[in-house]
Amino acid sequence: MNDRYHWYIFHKGQVLLRRVDDTSEIPYSEEPPLPHPSTAVHSLTMPDHETVKTCEVEEGQLPCSDYEWCMLRQSFHRLSRTNYDKAGKCSEILYWDRTTRYCGLCGGMMHMHTEISKKCERCGNEIWPQISPAVICLIRRGEKVLLVRARNFRGNYYGLVAGFVETGESLEQAMAREIREETGLEVSNLRYFGSQPWPYPCGLMVGFTADYASGELHLQYEELDRGGWFTRESMPAIPERMSIARRLIDSWLGEE
Repeated sequence: MNDRYHWYIFHKGQVLLRRVDDTSEIPYSEEPPLPHPSTAVHSLTMPDHETVKTCEVEEGQLPCSDYEWCMLRQSFHRLSRTNYDKAGKCSEILYWDRTTRYCGLCGGMMHMHTEISKKCERCGNEIWPQISPAVICLIRRGEKVLLVRARNFRGNYYGLVAGFVETGESLEQAMAREIREETGLEVSNLRYFGSQPWPYPCGLMVGFTADYASGELHLQYEELDRGGWFTRESMPAIPERMSIARRLIDSWLGEE
């Protein structure tokens, strides 16, 4: 008898979920609940050592009413945090597989070599999934915190100063630069807070805290359309709990 696996199946950015009573879960079976995948079926070993299966399908027809499609972001509210994180990794691997079919050195076909690497059939060039690191920071000024609204935010909420790390920068240098460029401020006591995979499609968010040191707030309006210093009693709408921005803000709100 074959082993059973959790199947992370995707269709146009949506992950397949199975409804069980009032909850949702990842399908668990010997064979995929949807036949005829349009991509290779990948076996991935997760941080908790579970082996899962993942693939994409072109047709979104569901096998029965017990199943539904859910956008990956929204699945955060439907799955356990562990399974949401696993879905994110599966989504990233599928995106990487789809966008790295040919060798960047010689143009030869790339084939899977390990779970997370490919090798060129012609020249032997080996590649791994790309990760794009970004930094984000909660800046304190006495009993206030700096919150900003980026122009690319879809909702009417405030978040934290953030940006991508450039080639040749340390994480700390990137964070200080982004703060200076977007707000005109200098900070001190920059401290690591935590990190979070951000599979949209291949990000890694690295969080920091810092204290205001000097400068007047001047927003970079190409990036930000609003911003200011807020007390715990005057907080605006803030990001949902899936993001490290919310974890940083919640941590500050819980401080005495």
